[in-house]
Amino acid sequence: MPEKLPPIIIVGGGLAGVFCALKLAPRPVAILAPTPVGASGSSYWAQGGIAAAVSEGDTPEHHADDTVAAGGGIVDRDIALGMAQEARARVDDLAAMGAPFDRRDGGAFAPSQEAAHSHRRIVRVTGDAAGRAIMQTLEQQVARAPSVTVVDGYSAQQILTRDRRVVGVRARHASGRICDIPCSALVLATGGVGHLYRVTTNPVEARGVGVAMAARAGAIIADAEFVQFHPTAIDIDADPAPLATEALRGEGAIIVDREGRRFLLDATPAGELGPRDIVARCVFASIKAGRGAFLDARAAVGAAFPQKFPTVYGSCMRAGIDPVAQPIPIAPAAHYHMGGVWTDARGRSSLDGLWAIGEVASTGVHGANRLASNSLLEAVVFGARAAADIAAIELPDIDPRVASDRAEPLAHDRDFAVVEQLRDLMSANVGVIRDAAGLTGAMRAIRRLSARTSDIEISNMLTTALMIAASAWVRRESRGAQFRSDFPNADPAFASRSRMTLAEALKLADEVSA
Repeated sequence: MPEKLPPIIIVGGGLAGVFCALKLAPRPVAILAPTPVGASGSSYWAQGGIAAAVSEGDTPEHHADDTVAAGGGIVDRDIALGMAQEARARVDDLAAMGAPFDRRDGGAFAPSQEAAHSHRRIVRVTGDAAGRAIMQTLEQQVARAPSVTVVDGYSAQQILTRDRRVVGVRARHASGRICDIPCSALVLATGGVGHLYRVTTNPVEARGVGVAMAARAGAIIADAEFVQFHPTAIDIDADPAPLATEALRGEGAIIVDREGRRFLLDATPAGELGPRDIVARCVFASIKAGRGAFLDARAAVGAAFPQKFPTVYGSCMRAGIDPVAQPIPIAPAAHYHMGGVWTDARGRSSLDGLWAIGEVASTGVHGANRLASNSLLEAVVFGARAAADIAAIELPDIDPRVASDRAEPLAHDRDFAVVEQLRDLMSANVGVIRDAAGLTGAMRAIRRLSARTSDIEISNMLTTALMIAASAWVRRESRGAQFRSDFPNADPAFASRSRMTLAEALKLADEVSA
């Protein structure tokens, strides 16, 4: 850790954080991340690509319409349209930096189709390698950027405030060393919540730390109940679970049970190209009923699988599955959090001095159910917006010296046992299908688990889990990614985004536990 850092601190080394840092140039900025930039966060793992209206006949308005339709009635259309209108420019930014997007002869982008999109608008790299290729490109850009300081190996733990203004962030090194880092502007780009669940496609860093830090500092959390479960994680008992990209279904792959029956056609005329929440619930139900669920690409992709989808092919072959000749066993997995730190259109949170971008943020663009490949798009659009907003304001002066005067003990076996219990608890009670009894039990159990650990990082996981469970309990309806078996229909009374503070979640948990 350097003795001094720039006054702008970005927490997170994924796409949103790195893109924001590059857009802030030449202003000095520091990126704080637990792992090296490039491979940090979920962006690196993304397979599908970036949604943008780049093909003839497509428009930002069509893109916004699809986003609103997928979002279960609570998408902020103005925000969605603004994002769609900026999409092409942000894709062009990445291409100019060197991202090797798939192109047709003549140089035009060669977009693919994904579920719930009305047009082929997924700008991708070699079929299923967009995230890795984009992050490798940005890693090279950061290495050449004199304005960007990267400090990896540190996990952010707490936002430091004074009079409801953010003044710094506390971080812990892998060795246990604690550092208090002052800042004039703090940008959270910490990613999602997948590792709060037993089965997830997310890397281990996706533990909800950003939501918890913001909530503990007093920020408003929005739409926390909406956790998207990807319906086609490869079911090979891996943690995290490899993903079978949505683009496979866009190419014609089908989902069948053990008998070869396309059971999704019973639920939606769109079948395999239905919204993710419907597909995930159908897959979940088929597995629970003992019929299993499989992604069958033999006819649609066949022998071209290794060339068209090399990432998925490699994951399957390492598990002893040949997708050219065999159906791929699948299961729903926690994949993306539509909720997070409430922000406005510029990425500003409800706390002065705090911005949130990427998956940790709740901008209103996803509503109750994110449209495929809007995640990378949101990261770059709001990363650029936050950078522009920070650059346009006068930041307060600070003493830039980093305080590093103590070490804390690392987590013990009992703390890790709390994490394992939490992941099972969330999957069972706050997962694909929920009800009041399960959510009430989850809140009670989270409060008990909180008393069993003093580790701040695990306490942060428990805090975010409580925010999700409490928000899901309050929303007494089924909408998008939230399915309540005791309230199986959408209720017009809940046709709006949710907002909650940590104080409100704690009060609710205590009331239901009484």
